[in-house]
Amino acid sequence: MDTKATIVALAALAQESRLAVFRLLIQLGPEGMAATKIGAQLGIAPSSMSFHLKELAHADLITARQEGRYVIYSANFSTMNAVIGFLTENCCGGNVCTPVVACCTPEETVS
Repeated sequence: MDTKATIVALAALAQESRLAVFRLLIQLGPEGMAATKIGAQLGIAPSSMSFHLKELAHADLITARQEGRYVIYSANFSTMNAVIGFLTENCCGGNVCTPVVACCTPEETVS
């Protein structure tokens, strides 16, 4: 991913409603959701929803597919990963940035 595409993606996410939509679509996975349901779940008016989905699609952060009479939106994980990769490319000059800390300790097995 190049600098310009990364800036477009980050600019699209730099708005509260669009960030909420994108995070919801990330949680839903490839299955995605219809625009009306996204708007209802997040409390976004249909007129605003259309604008926000257009901006996210323009940044290639979401994709749309037709299922019957509904348009289903889902996150574009390739673009998401490319943005993350761009931001972390050459992180810390190839050195470990922070120590890895386990968030949970595995249960000990009893022999």
